[in-house]
Amino acid sequence: MDASLEKIADPTLAEMGKNLKEAMKMLEDSQRRTAEENGKKIVSGDIPGPLQGRIQNIGEQGHMALLGHSLGAYISTLDKEKLRKLTTRILSDTTLWLCRIFRYENGCAYFHEEEREGLAKICRLAIHSRYEDFVVDGFNVLYNKKPVIYLSAAARPGLGQYLCNQLGLPFPCLCRVPCNTMFGSQHQMDVAFLEKLIKDDVERGRLPLLLVANAGTAAVGHTDKIGRLKELCEQYGMWLHVEGVNLATLALGYVSSSVLAATKCDSMTMTPGPWLGLPAVPAVTLYKHDDPALTLVAGLTSNKPADKLRALPLWLSLQYLGLDGIVEKIKHACQLSQRLQENLKKVNHIKILVEDELSSPVVVFRFFQELAGSDPVFKAVLAPNTAPSTVSRERHSCDVLNRWLGEQLKHLVPVSGLTVMDLEAEGTCVRFSPLMTAAVLGTRGEDVDQLVACIQSKLPVLSCTLQLREEFKQEVEGTAGLLYVDDPNWPGIGVVRYEHANDDKSSLKSDPEGEKIHAGLLKKLNELESDLTFKMGPEYKSMKSCLYIGMTSDDIDISELVETIAVTAREIEENSRLLENMTEVVRKGIQEAQVELQKANEERLLEEGVLRQIPVVGSVLNWFSPVQALQKGRTFNLTAGSLESTEPIYVYKAQGAGVTPPPTPSSIRTKQRFPGQKPFKRSPRGSDALSETSSVSHIDDVEKVERLSSGPEHVTLEANSPEGHPGAPTPQKADQTEDLQKKAQCSEDDCPQVEEPESLR
Repeated sequence: MDASLEKIADPTLAEMGKNLKEAMKMLEDSQRRTAEENGKKIVSGDIPGPLQGRIQNIGEQGHMALLGHSLGAYISTLDKEKLRKLTTRILSDTTLWLCRIFRYENGCAYFHEEEREGLAKICRLAIHSRYEDFVVDGFNVLYNKKPVIYLSAAARPGLGQYLCNQLGLPFPCLCRVPCNTMFGSQHQMDVAFLEKLIKDDVERGRLPLLLVANAGTAAVGHTDKIGRLKELCEQYGMWLHVEGVNLATLALGYVSSSVLAATKCDSMTMTPGPWLGLPAVPAVTLYKHDDPALTLVAGLTSNKPADKLRALPLWLSLQYLGLDGIVEKIKHACQLSQRLQENLKKVNHIKILVEDELSSPVVVFRFFQELAGSDPVFKAVLAPNTAPSTVSRERHSCDVLNRWLGEQLKHLVPVSGLTVMDLEAEGTCVRFSPLMTAAVLGTRGEDVDQLVACIQSKLPVLSCTLQLREEFKQEVEGTAGLLYVDDPNWPGIGVVRYEHANDDKSSLKSDPEGEKIHAGLLKKLNELESDLTFKMGPEYKSMKSCLYIGMTSDDIDISELVETIAVTAREIEENSRLLENMTEVVRKGIQEAQVELQKANEERLLEEGVLRQIPVVGSVLNWFSPVQALQKGRTFNLTAGSLESTEPIYVYKAQGAGVTPPPTPSSIRTKQRFPGQKPFKRSPRGSDALSETSSVSHIDDVEKVERLSSGPEHVTLEANSPEGHPGAPTPQKADQTEDLQKKAQCSEDDCPQVEEPESLR
């Protein structure tokens, strides 16, 4: 860089080179101090205030590009003659370097901040070239013979509307060319159909003006058949403009023939800033035209030095990187794409959408799952026996899971620069375009390997969740009290809602009772410590409160999960009602107790008399004739909801002091699990039947022993005759009872069996 500046004879430029050298030295010292100190601490020269720590690490070439903007302001203070010489030299050098690097011979360059601005100026140049009287007559010339601009259906969204707004053309001047549907790529322009459209426009008296082709579409990076399109444009006198990310590969030694044909086009727009990791660097439109007057009228050239100084940041950056540095960055990005594409081919359930574009630096992939008993999701559209609703549901389920996968990968590997996009034919996909992100984010080969490992780790979750969604829907629809909610944006197993007794489906008002039940259900399910995640989601359509069940990588017993949700929600609802009823009963009991206490006081006054209530007289009467008053207590029965006397309780305690309390009812038998097995997981095959049979036989043996050892009363009540007294067993029955007791004891002590009497066989 210093050598090129020293060749310039002007002493002002030599002084500028000296200042630039000192600035680079200061920049290197600042980066050295940053590397020595902790990255989170404030370094000298850092921007204070709210911008501190928010500026990305742009590297030395980034600092060089930013320095070009400051240097441009310094250069603008020179006198007009020196400024004209300097700006002309900077513009010509930058144009020459770009044309040589990207194989565009004898081209001119227009530098612009807005990426679409160059195409708008090219369209204006094409109008001036095809309409000779446009400068004089203006849009009256266009009215008699309307121009037509052809755009691919895979072009950037909003590009056609932007061109019409900038040129003042009506929207019928745009013609959208469909992509191939039967043969070739789904994102390449259909050349045969384009030729038919051009012929139709010519017959209608229109003028085919310009065609915008893609060397790497904005979505998936496909390249149109530029060579065939160039022949078609020459046949009808149209201007051919090419844009796309694949134009960066023109700087490499090996270029595919489809991209190499772009060097013969009339103009192309490139974005070297993202390709090389240069911030605040303008986009470049290279074009070929011999008439400088028309380019000046179209706005592609300017006599203002400030417009020529737009190339200064790129001029400095290209000199700093050099040809080898530029080629190395583009080559590194292409190698990252090839590395990811080769690794993804070895991963099951991952489909690559750009396999036919081996030279494309864009990799677009998608998760797919071939469900048992059905066609693959990508081939389901072609299945004649598959219902459209089923195909749409499976397709949408995969779209939701792919969106979740893309968001997870972006979070786990942020330096990969992944983006999630929706394609019309394929659905939701994940895109990896390192040419637009690798230089800025610093993506390396190890990051690609980490990305593949993360994809493999998420595949079991995606496959298992997709298989369980339909089973969960069927189980919920077959369970009373539960309603399946088809939320298309939820990537988990499913969404369910419990319908309580007072649920008003037709009302859109808030449902506090349902929210309370679902909140309690969520708390109970999270306490089970299973691998599933449960959460309360927002309102969906007319559903006021729903339970959202997350994703899983394990084989979940869906029937047990749905049954647990239904039983737990029902118990919460019943407990809530019981608590409300108990509150009302207790309130009424308190009022009744107050009335009873008032009556008891009145009865006590009647029994004791008025004289005993006088303080002095009452004490004397009580001393001579004490009152033998009975203690009358009251107890409140929650079951009956009434006040009862405590006299039977005292009698019961006095007479039956040794009576055993009634046994506590046992809880419902829960599903037997192995040690360490979490809820809702299926047991290993072969172990369920064994454990279930052994547990049942063991329970039957215990029940037999308990029934035999429960005493002679139980046996005699079953075996006594109608004539005998139920409390006094006959001698024969007593002998049978003793035999049964001995048999029960022998069964416990492993003694030999005793033959049962014939009457019991």
